[in-house]
Amino acid sequence: MNRLLVLGMLAALAACSPKQETAHQPASQAKESESVAAAPAEEPVDVPAGAYTIDPMHTSILFRVNHLGFSNYTARFKKATAQLQFDPANLAASTVNVAVDAKSLETDFPDPATVDFNAELTGEKWLDAGKYPEITFRSTSVEPTGARTMRINGELTLRGVTRPMVLEARFNGGYRGHPMDPNARIGFSATGVLKRSEFGISYGIPAPGTTMGVSDAVNVIVETEFSGPPLAQSASGSAAGAGVQAK
Repeated sequence: MNRLLVLGMLAALAACSPKQETAHQPASQAKESESVAAAPAEEPVDVPAGAYTIDPMHTSILFRVNHLGFSNYTARFKKATAQLQFDPANLAASTVNVAVDAKSLETDFPDPATVDFNAELTGEKWLDAGKYPEITFRSTSVEPTGARTMRINGELTLRGVTRPMVLEARFNGGYRGHPMDPNARIGFSATGVLKRSEFGISYGIPAPGTTMGVSDAVNVIVETEFSGPPLAQSASGSAAGAGVQAK
């Protein structure tokens, strides 16, 4: 009788205990696997392949450097041109060429009448924009890393020095045209890192083992939109274009 009672109690405890995860897979990993599996696939974006030109009104080119280990100092370039050949169905066939006006650098220094920090950074110790007025990037290959993500391998030319640079980019989407915009439009986000010492800008780099200065590593952040072929030039968008014109 006692043995039956013990067995009954064990069975009840087993029924009330939480379900065990599969072998070698903690609960957190199991939940993560479920969420990844449940993530919907990104829908394809219906935009035409062709030549696109940067929209300067919707473009931000930022850079960040570590300052004394205390903050990531951020500044920007206000002027750039770019030409993009883009094929959403074949990202690897895409190419981009960018030219940034080095003199268009802008900081947030509060009192330029006291210290013109923009002029200091575009001067000889840093960008030397008087001698090298353009910073250029030319893609050499594009490696798709996902449905809308890609690795852009290219060549960056800064202060007359050309070095390889990689941008991790995402195609955010676009449209073939809009009642207020007859051209196709697409948008991208991109990030990359360069070492300024490789381009002859070594002033202020911290001594080894310290953070007293400005980092050698420069983080580049790009948010941009491009304007592309008119809606009427797209075979699948011709009818829609006629409808827009009729209105």
